[in-house]
Amino acid sequence: MTDPDEFSDVNEAVGAEWEAETTPYERVREVISRVYTPVSADTVAETARTSPKTARKHLNTLAEEGFVTTGTGENGATMYRRSPESLVVEQAADIRKHVSMDELVTRVSEMRERISDFQTEYGVDSPEELLIERTNQTLIEAAGAHEDIDPETIQKWQTTRRNLAFANAALSIANAERFVNDESHTSDGSVLAQ
Repeated sequence: MTDPDEFSDVNEAVGAEWEAETTPYERVREVISRVYTPVSADTVAETARTSPKTARKHLNTLAEEGFVTTGTGENGATMYRRSPESLVVEQAADIRKHVSMDELVTRVSEMRERISDFQTEYGVDSPEELLIERTNQTLIEAAGAHEDIDPETIQKWQTTRRNLAFANAALSIANAERFVNDESHTSDGSVLAQ
């Protein structure tokens, strides 16, 4: 039988190694990169193995850079979370890195068609509208007289819509990069002064 303390020793060893090999800024950034609900600087500090003051300093820097958003929590405390914009840019960059432009255009077209099929089949524009419609139908009709919603269908629709948004962001970034690159050169091929 395994000793439970053995696992805490391994976790502590991995944590100590992470602390030794990274700066407090790197640890704070890594911790907040996985936070999608507001948390305090104290919470980030504990996970990032640094002081609350140091975590707050780095979180404020990350907020200035647009990586983190802030809000006010209970008792007026500043709360931090990963900014949606930084997540979209990260996801779009990852897509651009792993998927060719031709493949991306094909996938976008396929996802748009899949969403259109969902809309046609269910007669609503979104999975949320479908849930509302079916809930209302359940309240109106006698118990058991309605068609149950397949949760897997709702999840597929939501996932397709999310993936389409990320793919569209990747296409938009690629197009913007192309225009920036094209406009930084003159017609004779020389680079414009910036």
